[in-house]
Amino acid sequence: MESSEELIELLNEIDECSYIEAKKGSKIDRSIMETICAFSNEPRLGGGYLLLGVERDESKFDPFYFVTGIANSDKLQLDLSTQCASLFNISVRPEIKIEQAANGKNCLIAFIPELPEGQKPLFFKNQGLPSGAFRRIGSSDQRCTEDDLYVFYNQNDSLDSSIVKDTSLADIDEHALTLYRKFRENINPLAEELTYDDYELLKSLGCIKTKNELPSLTYTGLLVFGKKQALRRLLPMVRVDYIRVPGKEWVADPENRFTNIDMRGSLMELVQRAFNIVSDDLPKGFLLPDNSLQAQSVGLPAKVLREALVNAFIHRSYREHQPIQIIRYSNRIEIKNPGFSLKHEDELGEPGSKSRNPLISAIFHETNLAETKGTGIRTMRKLMDRAKMVPPTFESNHAANQFTIRLLLHHFLNEEDIDWLKTFHQFELNDAQKRALIFIRETGAIDNPTYRQLNGCDSLSASSELRNMRYDAILMQKGKGRATYYIPDSAFYFPHGKHNTLPYFLSAPVNRLSAPPYSLSAPVNRLSAPPYSLSAPVNQLSAPPYFLSAPTHLHNAAPTFPEKIDKVELLSKMPKKLQQKIAQLGKRASKKEIMEEVILLLCAWKPQKISELSALLERTDKYLLREFIGPMRRGGGINYTIPEMPNHPHQAYEIPKKKSKNHL
Repeated sequence: MESSEELIELLNEIDECSYIEAKKGSKIDRSIMETICAFSNEPRLGGGYLLLGVERDESKFDPFYFVTGIANSDKLQLDLSTQCASLFNISVRPEIKIEQAANGKNCLIAFIPELPEGQKPLFFKNQGLPSGAFRRIGSSDQRCTEDDLYVFYNQNDSLDSSIVKDTSLADIDEHALTLYRKFRENINPLAEELTYDDYELLKSLGCIKTKNELPSLTYTGLLVFGKKQALRRLLPMVRVDYIRVPGKEWVADPENRFTNIDMRGSLMELVQRAFNIVSDDLPKGFLLPDNSLQAQSVGLPAKVLREALVNAFIHRSYREHQPIQIIRYSNRIEIKNPGFSLKHEDELGEPGSKSRNPLISAIFHETNLAETKGTGIRTMRKLMDRAKMVPPTFESNHAANQFTIRLLLHHFLNEEDIDWLKTFHQFELNDAQKRALIFIRETGAIDNPTYRQLNGCDSLSASSELRNMRYDAILMQKGKGRATYYIPDSAFYFPHGKHNTLPYFLSAPVNRLSAPPYSLSAPVNRLSAPPYSLSAPVNQLSAPPYFLSAPTHLHNAAPTFPEKIDKVELLSKMPKKLQQKIAQLGKRASKKEIMEEVILLLCAWKPQKISELSALLERTDKYLLREFIGPMRRGGGINYTIPEMPNHPHQAYEIPKKKSKNHL
């Protein structure tokens, strides 16, 4: 069992994490018990440490935790052990000890071991499953959902094996069956199931079950082989939305928002159609290396796109009434599917697979539409690395029940890019830090999870390397704790401290394909992942990214911050009716429904940053986020404008497109 000194030292290095939680601990409340439940349940965590009587000093720039002390250590230990023994479906026996810090104050340390597989999930008796169970996701305790039960149980009754009411064999699309036979024959012409008739084939694949002596389709049968009419009637939200967004930001231009293509049909056909539409829309180019008669294709490998799409189809949660979204920005593709990953993020790319839809997965693997189980993500990473492209990044959001794959589109580095990286030579940056610089130059910001995804490192290394670049004034830190992110600082623009002229990448467009790719092994210390493109066109960059249009502050000068929001100016630009609504709020507390209505109207008028909402509504950022913005976003009333990075410096909130017309 670790000492309090060691745990606090670790907290000051990486802040609260998956296995350490610090609380004031004046009493044993519900939040403490939820943390204990989460530590006990989380697979492969190995348990976690709970520190009571330890707080963070919010006035400090870096994480700074210290012992504030506990009042009655005997009573606190008794309450903790008693509630651990009585509140849950089985008793939890934490290891508890009291330690005295250097300042003479006591703190309580409790180690909560992870439960054996056969005893999970732990849950509050008065709530039951799944809502009474919790998981440890990052540094937060998340309430379990139905999908979480598949993490704990090896259930045979998965959703895709369940019967869909009001279905029959008439809902099967014969063309989809023919397509399956064709794909299967290409893999194994002697496969036994190819000799079956249609009914026997569907039965063997788990696509039909008999109820009241009549065959009905399971979710697998309807999803994989169902007719469009049956899918629209019974599963209207099972579709794929291909959204083409101009620029790099979600709704960067309110007048030119996006184009959208809705795709429906059986999964056997849908995966091919989605691949063809997205692939045809991607920028393509070719390079003719010196002394070679063969051109090289420059662009996203087709197999990577296919694997990303198939991953969304077979691993999505069909309990959620949401479509799969393929969002095409000028410099990246994002594929969002409902349903967090059942596999831990640290194990993505490792052999082995966990699927919430085992029957659907088996069909995709048998037809070679998907890689061998558990190797799809590893294959994508290898192919992107071989193509000298930035590795794909993955985000599993348990709270939003969503999984996102980002495929970053870029071209090869040219000589000017390498020269730019050379200007940071005096800082002695490693390859991971250089890769982060390229990423920031493209997106404007980076956070710890993204840094880890790009470089395959742990949280401690990522924090240390980002902090070192902050000390060198290359990056500027924004936010605190779990909301920390980094944006360019003065040395990012002027590494040598000179600012008589703009850096080359701010002053002129770059012809990305004017020369064959350069090797990074010699000049840049084997940087393995070059940046992705700064714009949609293949042959040239028409303008620098919005955040690089001019330096925000100069070397050795104090950083500049956004000007104070002028409420009067904001009001003058909005419709009269909306001005009247805001005026009626007043400074005193209003009914929650009225405040929510005004927030919805503001976000429908145009995307709103939290600073703008705070100025207009005359409430603090924290109050609005806690009482309104957070609950409204989780409930689907408002969305992030930059959902791929919640802590982005330009983050704002908007109304979902289907609701916007009703509020305007």
